[in-house]
Formats: sequence, structure tokens, C-alpha cells
Amino acid sequence: MTILDFATTHYSTPSRIARPGVAVIQLHDELWRVTRSSGEVVGYIERFVERGDYRYRAKRMLVLQKRFVSIGEFWRMDDALNVLTP
Repeated sequence: MTILDFATTHYSTPSRIARPGVAVIQLHDELWRVTRSSGEVVGYIERFVERGDYRYRAKRMLVLQKRFVSIGEFWRMDDALNVLTP
């Protein structure tokens, strides 16, 4: 029997995550947009692979400067979301 290592290492992340006052919408396999209930974009969470497991990079949107700033990389998506929506 063959066991695929990657099948047990990675786990799926829901395409929509429920959080009071914010909406987290999956744009594609590796990117989620985080918005307030007013529609204001707070930032994005980007998923990437490091050492055979998923990591999550939180990027805050700076509206006046029209750019994004990376504010941290995390092993759990919830941690990345907590940084964007304290």
C-alpha cells in the first residue's frame, strides 16, 4: 500500500470563514480577502508551503498609500486572521 505524505500533511481551509464583524472570502486556492461588514478591505491572507506544510501570510491594506504591508507569517490561518482583526 502506498501512503502519500502530502495527503496527511496538508489540510484544507474553508472557503468562507465565519468571524463577527468581518467576512473572509476565498479568492482562489492560495488567497483570501478580509473585509469589515461595511465592505472596507482590511487585508489579505496568502497561503504558501514551507517545509512541507502550509503557512499563512497576513497583509494589511494601506488605503492612502495604495499598497500592502506584510504583518506576519503564521502556521495557522486563525492566527493570521487575528492579526488583521484584533
